[in-house]
Parts: sequence; structure tokens; C-alpha cells
Amino acid sequence: MDLLNTLVDKGLRRELPTREEALAVLATSDDDVLDVVAAAGKVRRHWFGRRVKLNYLVNLKSGLCPEDCSYCSQRLGSTAGILKYTWLKPDEASKAAAAGLAGGAKRVCLVASGRGPTDRDVDRVAGTIKAIKEQNEGVEVCACLGLLSDGQAERLREAGADAYNHNLNTSESTYGDITTTHTYADRVDTVTKAHAAGLSACSGLIAGMGESDEDLVDVVYSLRELDPDSVPVNFLIPVEGTPLAKEWNLTPQRCLRILAMVRFVCPDVEVRIAGGREVHLRTMQPLALNLANSIFLGDYLTTEGQAGKADLEMIADAGFEVEGAEQVTLPEHRATAGAGCGSHEGGGCGSQESAGCGAHEGGGCGSHEDGGVCGTAPAAAPAPAPAAVATAAGEARTDLVAVRRRGAGTDLAPNA
Repeated sequence: MDLLNTLVDKGLRRELPTREEALAVLATSDDDVLDVVAAAGKVRRHWFGRRVKLNYLVNLKSGLCPEDCSYCSQRLGSTAGILKYTWLKPDEASKAAAAGLAGGAKRVCLVASGRGPTDRDVDRVAGTIKAIKEQNEGVEVCACLGLLSDGQAERLREAGADAYNHNLNTSESTYGDITTTHTYADRVDTVTKAHAAGLSACSGLIAGMGESDEDLVDVVYSLRELDPDSVPVNFLIPVEGTPLAKEWNLTPQRCLRILAMVRFVCPDVEVRIAGGREVHLRTMQPLALNLANSIFLGDYLTTEGQAGKADLEMIADAGFEVEGAEQVTLPEHRATAGAGCGSHEGGGCGSQESAGCGAHEGGGCGSHEDGGVCGTAPAAAPAPAPAAVATAAGEARTDLVAVRRRGAGTDLAPNA
């Protein structure tokens, strides 16, 4: 297929595809999906070999968020039966992080629900970062706390944070349909602040919210311009009790095409399969490792993920290897010169001239697991069983959506 040959050549040169080419990837048929995966896989292997970076989420503060992000189970007005608790103490967060690191995670993502941190919150997170780094040499720490005020990114950097996550989630033109309590420009501003402070920027998207192909291409091109080092791709987890609970618009093949498009547009950036892979990719998850070079290990913010042991077995069975702490994730030109996945000289993710840690579950300020970012609290009442919904994309798999009842905020061992 001439399209795929062209995209491979451009990917190896870090050249920006045209919008028409990116849209054409999303428009390919299910019959061609293996060809698409094989082509994008060449680009992935050129820049990242067969390494898979493992990331681990710690939800520092769950629920009770004043923002109204439609995809998020922690949102204002959510009736989802999720865990709700206030800030974990540094030793509690460090203990939770240790479980993921023992399972092979290289980066810990510290997420907190809310519009954004107060200065006191930044001090609190700084103490948690210090505790984690004192007990785990070489660990990377990414903070995901919502919208940042002036000076807060610098303070997180001084405290030892390596990265900051804030997802764009969807295109600028449709952002107001998803969230009304803050703007797309607010999110771009926070990613820019993280960059300026010397933090590695992590910013991604959520697919499956009813967006068009054009919306998906728009947000990925905006991300390329923003130049994040990592792009989490979340697949909406339709959690009962949220406005998007009935949005079952994805098939495994659709998810693979989306990941391939992201890889072609940002060929040498860390592409992370975040929340929703278990729900929407299902048995085709191993194929997605040919497109993305990073995943979350274990559970997400408010929903459960695949068993950590199963994640590791999947990576090995698919012929990949877990990236070690001593290995540098990014290609040399990005890691040493701050260059992005763009084609311009010195370049960022942009064509020369955007963004939580991204585990969708929810997308949010943080990590879609569901969104996110929005002490131990008592467990919330079990969520009501959602009714199955049939869509054009296929039958809803509500049986695969389980509210997290273990790990941070509980007395039970985490899934790592």
C-alpha cells in the first residue's frame, strides 16, 4: 500500500505526515489492519526497539473533583461508586508506589483529583516525591495534579519531579462539549508551564467519546506542536454514573488504527497505551505493543486493569522486553538535546512551528483511567451493575469495567 510505505519513510525521518495521510490511516478497513500495524511497527522498532516501558499509577486523592469533565468518574455530579478519600500521607503513597516498582515499573505517576493544586498541595506532593525517591534509586516520578499556577511547575521540579502530565484529551473545537469548567487553552497553558520549568511534558488524548476522525487528527497534531516527550492514548472507559456511560464506540481494530496514526504523527515520542486497553483492545492487546512502547502496569485511578502478572506475560509472549531502569527511554536526539518528534531542526513534536499521566480511565486532569486528577477512606458502596448497550461498534462490554477496590486508599494489596 503506497500510503503505508510513504508513512514509514516519513516516520523514519521524523517528517510530519499530511492531515490527509493521517485521516487515511483511520479510514483503512479492518481487512487492512494488520498491514497498518506492521507498517507503524517498523517506525516503533526503529526508535524504540522491542522495549516496553512500564508506568504505575498512584491515586493520591480520589473523587470529589469540582470540574465537570464528562468522561471522569471523579467529576462534579458523578454517581459512580468509586473510592473517595483525601490526600495519602507520603509514607502511604511511597508504599503504594513500591508495589508497582517491584513489578517492574520504571515511572511512578502521582495523580490527584481537583482543578489544580494549592501551594500547600504542592508542598505535600513534594514530600511524597522525596519519600519515593529516597527509597527507590533511579525511579522516575511524574506528577499529575491538574492546572498549574505560576511557579508551581518550578517547585515540583526542585522537589525532584521528572515529568508533569496534563492531557489535551480532545480537539479544541469539541472541548467545550466535554468540559465547561475550564478551557482547552487552560490545558495548553499548563503543558507549556511544565515545559518551561524543565519538566518532561506528558500529554495525550482520550478516544471513544463520540469524536470524529477529524477531531482525533486535530488533537494529535496539536500534541505534536506542544512537543511532549510522552503521549498517553486513552480509550474511554464508560463508567456508570458519568455522562458518557453509554458511549461504546470502539472496536479493537479502531483502537489499533488510532494508535498507528499517533505513531506516524509522533514517530519518536513515547506512545503509551493508557486506560481502557483491557476494555476495548481485549485479546488484541499484544498487537498494540507493535505500535506503543509504553503501558500502565496494573490498575488505573478508579477502575481495575489487567492483572500485573498478565501484563508481564503478555509482553514476554509477544516478543518484547520490559525496559530496565538503566535504559534511556527516548531516542538520543530527544534525550540529550531536548528535541521532539517533529521534523524541524532541533525540533519538538511540532512540524516547526499540546495535553493527566494519562491512564485514561478518565482522562482528566490526569490519567484517564477515568480521568483524573481530577489517609485511607472507607470503601464506597459497590457500583450498580450497568445495563449492556449495543452500538454500531459492537456489543458493550460492561463486564470488563470494574471499580477499583484495592491498592491506594484501601487496606488491600494493590494490583501490580
